[in-house]
Amino acid sequence: MYDVARPAPGNALEETGRIPVLPAGDQHRRPAPSGPDYPAIQASPEFVSLRRRFRWFVFPMSFAFFAWYMTYVLLAAYAHDFMSRKVFGQVNVAILLGLGQFASTALVTWLYLRYARRRLDPRVEELRARAGLVEEKRR
Repeated sequence: MYDVARPAPGNALEETGRIPVLPAGDQHRRPAPSGPDYPAIQASPEFVSLRRRFRWFVFPMSFAFFAWYMTYVLLAAYAHDFMSRKVFGQVNVAILLGLGQFASTALVTWLYLRYARRRLDPRVEELRARAGLVEEKRR
């Protein structure tokens, strides 16, 4: 009546439903990477020093900023009398501290950019030059 289509003989994928294993020949080996040796760069003393300098700034600054933020939140939640004290006109302590949050965010950003430009970026450029990753200077 009806002929059932059968897979062509010799097609391992259709016969077994599995992907055939590639033969272990030279033609299937991946070429050696031609780029920089990133594990060696990460293990270098220069990179370790760079990472230490980065952490020296970021961890204490993050901790200080988080403490300042949580102080503001806790004061807002539990020190209503203190936060509602008028400083001048209709401006109270809560408004000033809230504006201080925005100002401190901008200050931390500026401090990090300054620190990175002076202490991190020159060392990053040295590492890139040693690794052969120096790009053309941006205009």
